[in-house]
Amino acid sequence: MRCVIARFPFELTKGGVLESMKGVKPEPVTGESVIIGRRHYPVKQVGQVITRQDRRDFSAAEVLRAMAQLGFTCRAVPKAAPQGILSPMQHASAMLGTPVTV
Repeated sequence: MRCVIARFPFELTKGGVLESMKGVKPEPVTGESVIIGRRHYPVKQVGQVITRQDRRDFSAAEVLRAMAQLGFTCRAVPKAAPQGILSPMQHASAMLGTPVTV
């Protein structure tokens, strides 16, 4: 599949991406990620490996689009869990604060 990443055309195949990422240890995921094989890789790491470009040269959206078109599972940034609703007693307790020892 032909795709453009950082204004450069690339011919990518699913097998080629799998081969490129073979033996690459995934970095900790803090944002968007791509599942390649059984591993979760940060999008920027995948883009750097398959394009051999600096991570600052391309956006995560470009790589996500290409990986999704190749059939890889892409994950967005996990949303923060909604805050639980406090009961009136918990709300009053939170407003009073914690006890101070003298």
